[in-house]
Amino acid sequence: MAQTFTDMPLELLHEYRPALPAPGDLDAFWDETLAAARAAAGPTVLADVDGPVRALRVQDLTFTGFDGDEIRGWVVRPLGDEVLPAVVEFIGYGGGRGLPGEKSAWATAGYVHVIMDTRGQGSTWSVGETPDPHGSASAFPGVMTRGILDPRDYYYRRLYTDAVRLIDEVRKMDAVDPARIAVTGGSQGGGLAIAAAALSGGAVAALMPDVPFLADFPRAITRTPLAPFTEITRFLSVHRDAADDVLRTLSYVDGAILARRITAPAFFSVALMDDVVLPSGVFASFHALASEDAAIEVYPYNGHEGGGYRHFMKQVAWLDARFAR
Repeated sequence: MAQTFTDMPLELLHEYRPALPAPGDLDAFWDETLAAARAAAGPTVLADVDGPVRALRVQDLTFTGFDGDEIRGWVVRPLGDEVLPAVVEFIGYGGGRGLPGEKSAWATAGYVHVIMDTRGQGSTWSVGETPDPHGSASAFPGVMTRGILDPRDYYYRRLYTDAVRLIDEVRKMDAVDPARIAVTGGSQGGGLAIAAAALSGGAVAALMPDVPFLADFPRAITRTPLAPFTEITRFLSVHRDAADDVLRTLSYVDGAILARRITAPAFFSVALMDDVVLPSGVFASFHALASEDAAIEVYPYNGHEGGGYRHFMKQVAWLDARFAR
């Protein structure tokens, strides 16, 4: 946990609304991208997993994301045949879907818990099984700069598309009430949750991002002291003439721009000592929402770990109220 880092005073964070211009073709870019992925979609496959978790039903999930690429995941749900609301969880930077039953908290709370693997990651702190078969030009180690000179080549175009395609498929699952689908995740997972809510055409009924990443890029890449934002900074320190192209690409995936599309109820968290995701970036996304029902939980003395299990307890109570549980 960071002990001394601060971004800006809380009273200023509550007023922070950066002027981030959206690209003129933002809607067309994402409409075309998602239409192509849906046209290339293959069948979704669910297969029961035998152990080690037996008090819940655990299923191995395979669906198709960007360009028809196969993406892995888990579906974990209470036993029985009841149709339930779902919580779709996206994973933080460097992580993958994990092992069978490793993530089950939302299922124990009575929801269908869907976990998406993260293409090309899953070898830093948790296991992943989904490759990213698309190459890129030269890039700084990590995924933040893969294809960053052109929005059509950028890594997060593919990953955001995977997230939206998963929402498409969760809506079709027999075990899920399609009118009650929530998205969540921490850090990168929170950024993906924002993207899924923004780009799924109203299919997401509730949004719960924790210390969400991937927003307010112009400020973040110049002020954040730690990775992963600094991957972009390091890239630009070598590619000195590429800043305009890089910032243009990032504007297509900036959570503080995409959040303007979101009208669903939203419950954010932010940690004021976070030196991985600046609190200002979280507030930028939060203030961009078009939601009438939106709240942000502030953890003044925490770093990037955020509110931990205490915040999960608050999320469950918040979502139960929205989904009439």
